Amino acid sequence: MAGGRRAVRTAARPPAVAGLFYPADPRVLATQVDQLLDAVDVPANDVLAPAYVVPHAGYQYSGPTAAHVYARLRHHASEVSRVVVAGPAHRVPVEGCVVSGAREWLTPLGEVPVDQRVDALVANGYAVFDDLPHAPEHSIEVQLPFLQRTVGEVPLVPIVVGPSGVDDVAAALSAAAEPDPAGTVVLCSTDLSHYLPDEQARQRDGETLRAVGDLAPERIGEGDACGVFALRGLVGLARRVGLEPWLLDYATSADTTGDPTRVVGYAAVAFAPR
Repeated sequence: MAGGRRAVRTAARPPAVAGLFYPADPRVLATQVDQLLDAVDVPANDVLAPAYVVPHAGYQYSGPTAAHVYARLRHHASEVSRVVVAGPAHRVPVEGCVVSGAREWLTPLGEVPVDQRVDALVANGYAVFDDLPHAPEHSIEVQLPFLQRTVGEVPLVPIVVGPSGVDDVAAALSAAAEPDPAGTVVLCSTDLSHYLPDEQARQRDGETLRAVGDLAPERIGEGDACGVFALRGLVGLARRVGLEPWLLDYATSADTTGDPTRVVGYAAVAFAPR
């Protein structure tokens, strides 16, 4: 694994997938995000969950599902003081938890500050600094415009997660929430099955979501979700602290494209106190 435990902070991380996964024009982007959010009805008695699963594909595919999480964050914006986003590294292999050393992340909507908590994660051995896997990665970046339109400029803890044990990732996510766990929201950025026929994808994703619902990370296979290690870690943490998963929305790319031959699965899940 590249990187190290030395606390090296770098300059701003520029957007890598603006114009690809989401609009590069800030006005078009803000309008699209707001329309996705406005399409979701949040129950009046909704309670902010400390953690969620949210997908990370292009907005035209997974945006409607992701909006089920972010509409809730908008509803509870005053309660959120920090957001941890843990996702996979699709392009640069990593092991364990790797945090960004950038002082801020940029999107067409402006700057997102990186929380100083990343320094403590590195100093205490939960993660290492390495900007290389973060530079081209979309799994965290695509969450940021949604965050900017819902909770504003709250600090971000960006973590990409590679092969690692459930307990290690759970411990890192728990540590990332300190010293203000009540105001911290943890987002696991992951899509589900990839490139199966729609019927098979829904069956396989159903099994994955049942494993999540049963708080059984050991039943989530590496082919079940691209963010499998982050997902397993979050499910392990939920089991440890007594959170209950609730499925907010599920879809596949066929719901957008109309093509059922090769699809990707998307889920929005809340982990709420029992």
